[in-house]
Amino acid sequence: MPIFQAVLFDFFGTLTRSVQRGAAHRTTADLLGCPPDVLVDVLDRTYYQRATGRLGTAEATLRWVCEQAGVRPSDEAVRSAVAARHRAVRADTRLREEAVPTLAALHRRGVRTGLVSDCTHELPAFLPHLPIDPLLDVRVFSVQVGRCKPDPELYRAACRRLRLAPAACLYVGDGGSQELTGAERAGLTAVRLAAPDLADHMVFNRDDAWTGPELLSLTEVVDLVDAALPVGAAGPT
Repeated sequence: MPIFQAVLFDFFGTLTRSVQRGAAHRTTADLLGCPPDVLVDVLDRTYYQRATGRLGTAEATLRWVCEQAGVRPSDEAVRSAVAARHRAVRADTRLREEAVPTLAALHRRGVRTGLVSDCTHELPAFLPHLPIDPLLDVRVFSVQVGRCKPDPELYRAACRRLRLAPAACLYVGDGGSQELTGAERAGLTAVRLAAPDLADHMVFNRDDAWTGPELLSLTEVVDLVDAALPVGAAGPT
């Protein structure tokens, strides 16, 4: 087994618990004058178009979504809806209890950490306010890179920023966006987080064909890294 010098994590469903759109998203639909079910349908079928960032700013992207939904809100309504959507996505985000301890334990072992996430404009805005942010050495967001998983460029961008070869990195994700297959194609070792709560997770393009190793908890990532370290090199848990 390789000696991992870094661990890269997916965000939604991996460092967070299962994600579902909460009631706060209704406010966004109301501000846009759009039936909630219509808005959800458009958001679901355009996720990857929006997550590349190629539609422009958060306001430009939401206005494009409105065009797909057949509504024409005012500029003021769009600005208010962008803020409401930011609050709604943030409200949906609950870090796993073991997220901070796992990242901290990896750092104590001299193992660097990073985030590779398919996301829209909201995550880069609120991540700096989460307790995991100081424990991340690199952050790669699809909305900023212009590509989504399983594109190998996302993983390789993280490796370049760490100045590490892909073979020196472990990737951990729940399997959305075929991210595990993508990580392996980019040269990383990949493991799937199969925590019980993920049965209800909102996910797109799941890596259903994945047959590789699985973990039930983020704490097992530390065990996996310890097993790959030279004898005597593991730090305190």
